[in-house]
Amino acid sequence: MTSPPQPDVEELSLTAVLHALSDPTRLELVRLMSDGAEHACSGLYGLGGLSVPTLSHHLRVLREAGITNTRIEGKQRFIALRDADLQMRFPGLIAAVVEGITGVARAP
Repeated sequence: MTSPPQPDVEELSLTAVLHALSDPTRLELVRLMSDGAEHACSGLYGLGGLSVPTLSHHLRVLREAGITNTRIEGKQRFIALRDADLQMRFPGLIAAVVEGITGVARAP
């Protein structure tokens, strides 16, 4: 199966990225994924008491804005931040966002 649609680096829009980051739940998802690892979507279920459809919505918004990458393997989906792509397009943005959430500086 192919990966769901997500914008190429040159198509990343600051407006779309900032809109996606304007929601506290999506900010929490970005914080969780800021460890640089790929996360199984099923491991995120129940986050903050979110229903599966609500979590799916937030993950879709992040993917369509270009903040995350979704990889499909069988029936499982794996989600990761697009750190390198975002750093190339908007240097320091994700590091600043994560630092703002956690209060801990992160290397860009």
